[in-house]
Amino acid sequence: MKKHHTIFISCLLFLPASMQIFAQQLTAYERLPLEVLAVDPPSSRVSGDPGEMQIVNRSCNSLPRTEQRRRMVDIAVQEWAYFGLSVEDMTNISESELSPRDANGRRRFYRPSYEEASRVADSIAGYWSAAPDSSWILAKQNQNWQRDGLGARWRDFWSAAFVSWVACESGMGEMGEFSRAIAHHTYIDQAILSRDGIIDNSAYIAFDVGEAEINPGDLLCRGSRPEYRNLEQRREHLGEGARTHCDIVVAVDESVGEIKAIGGNVRASVRLKIFPGATEEGDYFAPLPYAGRQLFAHLQLQADPIEGNAMNNSPTIKNLDTLTSTIIPNRTLALRP
Repeated sequence: MKKHHTIFISCLLFLPASMQIFAQQLTAYERLPLEVLAVDPPSSRVSGDPGEMQIVNRSCNSLPRTEQRRRMVDIAVQEWAYFGLSVEDMTNISESELSPRDANGRRRFYRPSYEEASRVADSIAGYWSAAPDSSWILAKQNQNWQRDGLGARWRDFWSAAFVSWVACESGMGEMGEFSRAIAHHTYIDQAILSRDGIIDNSAYIAFDVGEAEINPGDLLCRGSRPEYRNLEQRREHLGEGARTHCDIVVAVDESVGEIKAIGGNVRASVRLKIFPGATEEGDYFAPLPYAGRQLFAHLQLQADPIEGNAMNNSPTIKNLDTLTSTIIPNRTLALRP
């Protein structure tokens, strides 16, 4: 990796929340050639233009567990770059900033530009291909596009589809290994059942946050409806629908008290979140509550750990093109101590 790449990424990831506007101005990067990172783009799994788009490929790779953790990180980082390397710093953000409301108290949803919505439409549609029984979702979105044009916001949350696609391309081809789905609670429940010894061969086992070591490739999840605080509260609702969200851990840095994770449909994009972390007495290093929210589940991938800074070792970060100084000029002084 060239030295100026390292400096740029460091500046980006340690900007305070007040400076995150600069992160939104970044250029999106094309995905790597197959010989560098062997993963087909999600857009290759669909055909047709928006309004008439169809899923044509739902296949998933089956790879040894020893390869899955690294691929989870590398593929998530590549998608993050494709969507523009944007960052959500949860270590210094208020509830009002995280969930802005209009004058009537209704939540304001982020809407990407027409150009960006058009550019990523087939990628998001490709994510849905990894979730069984998702054709109806794309059919409804086609109706949105026909009515409102290419700038139409996705009518269904696609964050679970994103995680499902990354898992699919990471080698979790069997549903008994990872229950890919249109909603996160499906594979959260699978990991809980595995933890409780009810099912076997699940790639992930569920823990309360702080109960087990977090490594890149693991998943961190929160609940909003209901607002779960621990696994026991979810156990009471196993198999029932719930508004949940999970992100893929890509870096763990105890020295600065941060966990970095990438998720889909975060402000209508693939974004990297920086969670505050600490080690409580008797627990492992774990994410702390932020902006009135709390992560309730740590899904630990049953594979050997990799280095905590795995994100920086991903092919995407190592192959970034030369970045101009006009993107975030003179931001090195904004680094947190």
